[in-house]
Amino acid sequence: MSLLESKFKLKEHGTNVRTEFIAGLTTFFTMAYIIFVNPNILSAAGTPDNPFSKGGIYVATIIAAAVATLIMGLVANVPYAQAPGMGLNAFFTYTVSMGLGFTWQQALAMVFICGVINILITVTQVRKMIIKAIPRSLQYAIGGGIGLFIAYIGFKNAGFLKFTVDATAPADMTLKAGDPISVVAPGANVVPAIVNFTDPNAQLALIGLVIIAVLMFLNVKGAILIGIIATTIIGIPMGVTTTSLSNPYKISDIADTAFKLDFAGLFADPGKIGLVLVTILAFSLSDTFDTIGTFIGTGRKSGIFDESDEAALLQSRGFKSKMDKALFADATATSIGALLGTSNTTTYVESAAGIGVGGKTGLTSVFTAIFFLICLVFAPIAGIVPSAATAPALIIVGILMMESLGKINWEDFEEAAPAFLTAVTMPLAYSISTGISAGFIFYVVVKVVKGKYKEVHPVMYAVTALFIINYILTALLRL
Repeated sequence: MSLLESKFKLKEHGTNVRTEFIAGLTTFFTMAYIIFVNPNILSAAGTPDNPFSKGGIYVATIIAAAVATLIMGLVANVPYAQAPGMGLNAFFTYTVSMGLGFTWQQALAMVFICGVINILITVTQVRKMIIKAIPRSLQYAIGGGIGLFIAYIGFKNAGFLKFTVDATAPADMTLKAGDPISVVAPGANVVPAIVNFTDPNAQLALIGLVIIAVLMFLNVKGAILIGIIATTIIGIPMGVTTTSLSNPYKISDIADTAFKLDFAGLFADPGKIGLVLVTILAFSLSDTFDTIGTFIGTGRKSGIFDESDEAALLQSRGFKSKMDKALFADATATSIGALLGTSNTTTYVESAAGIGVGGKTGLTSVFTAIFFLICLVFAPIAGIVPSAATAPALIIVGILMMESLGKINWEDFEEAAPAFLTAVTMPLAYSISTGISAGFIFYVVVKVVKGKYKEVHPVMYAVTALFIINYILTALLRL
């Protein structure tokens, strides 16, 4: 016990092993879906002649998540978990591989380079400079926006929403032939609505939401985890919770995907080098700002990154603050994941669930990593807990994170407009980085129009320009 105390400083952070264990388990449950979803998405990047092994991706996902999360816990001593990111894996498959025609080995090479770039901008303090440059109003908006984003994920995973599509709206024909997804044309009448709760999954999620909310009202410790477990048990007679323990994959499957990066093929065609660089930029911007947004949005609200740590971040050189170390841990994760055979590994916003039940140190991350490793042998354990049981937890955490929006001066339109766009765009675009880019661009525009351009940090101008360039180039690629 003294070893854990000396390493993680539990008493200093006002926590204990039991609380950190519960937090680690809660975080694991809320993000364990990635173990099963990631192989389904990435394997579609393969072809009959060059298959991308689903078993290999499965094992790579688990190992990448476990190793990266361990690094976060042991190096930075903060309760954040990492795993291959949703959205980034879809970009890898549907845009980079299917849309642009790169093989999955070449796409992995791009991801690795993105990771190296993230390490470089972290070591050279660029990431720190970006955080310093973000105005306080946008930082509050990022926190609230992530709360909305998490709650929206919860609503979708719970099956509370249905989407009605105008049947006359044409499909977006910019997609390449053979894409396994369809996109409704911009401006089509897509209307979200609450379901009628005839589906057992939605019924179970509603029961879970009530259970967790009641436990929160009564100030029961570990309310979220108790709610997840209780909802999972209730789901057994409802036929929602599965009790199957079969595992079709083997640890040796990792040989199909590990160290398969194709750098030579990636740069073999001089005419495609520009396309390669633009794609890497898109990977890097999304990865970087997803992470920065997660740290800013959850760290200040929970006290993980307190005022003293913020002061150390802003004033010190090297890796003195916890956020410095956390940024470095996150930066290494992407390249590690690419070497194993998966898309960008990044800090998960679902970590807020563990933080919400009291996780305050890296021991939370260590426990989460251990649960991931257990899944190498007992993978079905993670699959037993249905999304209907974890979705209510995300909704509750979203509620807890909304406090930061109250700190924005909504009576000042200059401050309110960029903040509003930041917070609202995150759930609507289903992307943290897109929400941040919307806020950055509008903030700069407002300040320039008002003649207050000197109030904008030079880094804000530079990052905003990168966002705009990325949007333009990405649009041109789809022509």
